[in-house]
Amino acid sequence: MSLFQIKEVDKAFYESKLQSFLPERIFDIHTHVWLDRIRIREANAPVRAVTWPSLVARDNSVEDLFETYRLMFPGKEVTPLLFSQVSLEYDIDAGNEYVRESAQKHGLPSFMVTKPGLSASEFEEGIEKGGFLGCKVYLNFADTCIPEKEIRIYDFLPPHHLEVLSKRGWAAMLHIPRDGRLKDPVNLMQMLEIERKYPGLRLIIAHVGRAYCPEDLGNAFEVLAETKNMVFDISANTNETVFRALIKAVGPKRILFGSDFPILRMRMRRIYENGHYVNLVPKGLYGDVSGDKNMREVDGEEAEALTFFMYEEIEAFRQASLAENLGKKDIEDVFYNNAFDLVNGIGKERRR
Repeated sequence: MSLFQIKEVDKAFYESKLQSFLPERIFDIHTHVWLDRIRIREANAPVRAVTWPSLVARDNSVEDLFETYRLMFPGKEVTPLLFSQVSLEYDIDAGNEYVRESAQKHGLPSFMVTKPGLSASEFEEGIEKGGFLGCKVYLNFADTCIPEKEIRIYDFLPPHHLEVLSKRGWAAMLHIPRDGRLKDPVNLMQMLEIERKYPGLRLIIAHVGRAYCPEDLGNAFEVLAETKNMVFDISANTNETVFRALIKAVGPKRILFGSDFPILRMRMRRIYENGHYVNLVPKGLYGDVSGDKNMREVDGEEAEALTFFMYEEIEAFRQASLAENLGKKDIEDVFYNNAFDLVNGIGKERRR
């Protein structure tokens, strides 16, 4: 039985819009792999993020990830960078060990999921011994005494970790916190400070700083105009306007393709209402979503026309790239070369 169904609507979408646009080689900088057995069954973790992504897949083994690429990107060669689940409902150490084993077995790059409570030596030793190229951090791991809306970047990516990352030339995959998303002044202040104080760090801002709607941008790219090192991945974002602003602000050499699999297997189309995103999904496919403000069911012809979240992301970037006159080499940079160069650069530092 196939991992998930490829419908005629998916084949038509891929063949008519994406196949010729995408380069032959793709580098996916943002993928989660984990096994359901690492779930902590009695976990009582605080909810600090949207819950709809958990509806897509119970887990995502590395074999499932390879099968996803085979099904979704026929004719393309895809290389992922792996990291584990970031929910407190999972055993983080066991997840990191599965990623380490998978990366070693398949010759893939990977990040260690880290918690802010690790000492500098524990943090450095964990990344070094695991053969990781850096860390994946998440607001879930900030101290539980901090209200979710008040979490700052340093609460889960603390200075003593940043010092290690900069010293070693390692990377950090950062999902920024706070309701203001990319335009939030506290986020912007700390992002600028990290750029200045930790020049050896390869900082990846996930999801274009969670700017899923144009209203999330504010004056962020004006404030970030002085930056030269941080890069942005486009994972789980489908907004053409945001992508155009990103291209104008930083250019194609500082943009990385990412999927955020397995979430991007969702069959959906995203719309925007008053600065808020809503995922339109086929009625009944993901259970009862009536209580989720980010989800809305559709049926009939509208539901039948829905394809994958993954395809919607790439199509939005394709439209943005056309509007901003990106060339073939630019697209190859975004979808392969930039991530390859980042990963290869860290690998060379490790081998010295």
